[in-house]
Amino acid sequence: MHLLDYSTTLTLLLSSLASAEPIPVPVPIPQENGLILSPRARPNAPSGGYAPQAVSCPSNKPTVRLADGISKREEDWLEKRRKETVNPMIDFLKRANLEGFDAEAYIKRVAPDVKDLPNVGIAVSGGGYRALMNGAGFVAAADSRTTGATGEGQIGGLLQSSTYLAGLSGGGWLVSSIYTNNFSSVETLRNGRKGSSIWKFDRSIFIGPNLPGIFDTTRYWARVAKQVAAKAAAGFETSITDYWGRALGYQLIDAEDGGPAYTFSSIALDDEFSAARTPFPILVANGRYPGERIISLNATVYEFNPFEMGSFDPTTFGFVPMEYLGSNFSQGVIPSDGKCVRGFDSVSYVYGTSSSLFNAFMLQNISSVEGVPPFLVNAANATLNILDSDRNDIAQYEPNPFLGWNNATNPSAQKIELDLVDGGLDLQNIPLHPLIQPFRHVDVIFAVDSSADTTYNWPNGTALRASWDRSQGEIANGTLFPPVPDQNTFINLGLNNRPTFFGCDVNNFTLSSGQQAPPLLVYIPNAPYSTNSNVSTFTSSYPESQRNDIITNGYNAATQGNGTLDSEWTKCVACAVLSRSLVRTGTAVPGDCGRCFERYCWNGTLATEQMRGEYEPGFRVGDASTKDNAAGRAVMGSMGGLVVGLVGLVMML
Repeated sequence: MHLLDYSTTLTLLLSSLASAEPIPVPVPIPQENGLILSPRARPNAPSGGYAPQAVSCPSNKPTVRLADGISKREEDWLEKRRKETVNPMIDFLKRANLEGFDAEAYIKRVAPDVKDLPNVGIAVSGGGYRALMNGAGFVAAADSRTTGATGEGQIGGLLQSSTYLAGLSGGGWLVSSIYTNNFSSVETLRNGRKGSSIWKFDRSIFIGPNLPGIFDTTRYWARVAKQVAAKAAAGFETSITDYWGRALGYQLIDAEDGGPAYTFSSIALDDEFSAARTPFPILVANGRYPGERIISLNATVYEFNPFEMGSFDPTTFGFVPMEYLGSNFSQGVIPSDGKCVRGFDSVSYVYGTSSSLFNAFMLQNISSVEGVPPFLVNAANATLNILDSDRNDIAQYEPNPFLGWNNATNPSAQKIELDLVDGGLDLQNIPLHPLIQPFRHVDVIFAVDSSADTTYNWPNGTALRASWDRSQGEIANGTLFPPVPDQNTFINLGLNNRPTFFGCDVNNFTLSSGQQAPPLLVYIPNAPYSTNSNVSTFTSSYPESQRNDIITNGYNAATQGNGTLDSEWTKCVACAVLSRSLVRTGTAVPGDCGRCFERYCWNGTLATEQMRGEYEPGFRVGDASTKDNAAGRAVMGSMGGLVVGLVGLVMML
């Protein structure tokens, strides 16, 4: 059973309705006149809407390829992108002003042979709107376009120096929103524009945006239902993921009706991306094997990028062209008499897939919102009642693009439907998997962690530890990961309250022939720098002031309070960028870097004793107080019952 059973009648009926002082990111005055956001990805679904559509195949029919490297298209793109990072990297490293190190001369020396050029990745964790806003603060700090981001104590230009930008669940919302809106800066998205609902989180997706032509919640949901029903009418399975992704589109995509025709593959058609003037975006989801209820570390990790969707894991070990998702692949090819399908890779369905944890949240909440039509409430309640048995918590990829592919190891090879779920359900809540693949040769990953691991929604290193644990099993296929400690050590040593570098010394890795050391990890955990940013994953709306405060808090984490917590932090970021490159070229480590590594590199010390009481950090910028900590506890309080209920439901899935 799928939602078509409930939504067909529904759509026909509905469619007839016509104390610490924050260190802020500078806030420009919103522009009231003129367009400040313009579409980046294109509304290129051939149906002109959300529904996929059969089309004639190109002369060279798309096929599934082995995951024995990155695609030829990514290789060609990287050849251009690595060159595009040279000047921004020179500018950033020169501003870091490492004593006795000529950054410009060094980068110009290694640039002709890009294998020695620093290769930077950024990974933004899941965690709902908390992850989007906290991750936005980091991206804003790393973006040279942000007002003041290239001044003293700043890290602006790091984004322009990066090759990859990965997101998962809430972090995937951030990445998708940036790329579907002209690679807009966080500053621009936050400021929005008149007549747009972009990043207007004060009105939850259950209520809908305050836009001309929508007027009320009923008409808003009528539009969403009509879009999803069009997909079902075209013969494709639908689930709560479709509704979830489409509703989010009104907040994330600055286009009419939230851009139902925008596809993830259309990012590749954009002039800026084609010219490699932006990082390479990647989203992550997990496979759910037939009959599986709990997502384990052995689950297959799938990635979505502008060119392909698939997995490097030895289970699936294949990639399909993103543009032709939804086509009837069998044993890696489309039958001679078969047609191709385009438009299945709706960007809202992709980021909805990566955040399918929220399907249950949507079902739990929609019946309590005034104005939601009774027919949709009834459909939601019916779906909730059969949620476990009919798996509407997942995103359904039918036909399965890997049908008959890699039969010996692929658990879904004989299933007509590939089931994908939230990318963080295996506890790897930071999308590191695509960036540690040796084919991509990433040197350093800035890992922004907004996970809610503790009682009061702070991270404790669980995501990193899960990735380390996975690297020790056969599923890792030989992919290495830097050692990280247990969760108690993270808390007891304060590693979850400040930046920490993992994998600093390449000599600590035992490498087989042909292996390379994994990337250096720069761990940036969510912590209360200037506001209590530990909002619940399942909070559905935020006043503009709170949204801005959490973005500012993420900015402060990225810059260490504009350098007030560590005046050499910009130098230390630069050292992390350079580290692997210096080793490859046999270049002496600058003295500034030696001091940074002593300060920030985890040296293997463990403190495994269980912490007494709950973890309740104080503000890092300014003095914490009992009142502040109580406020931090209160962030979760009002949502506690709902969260407990949802956790119970999710554990059943």
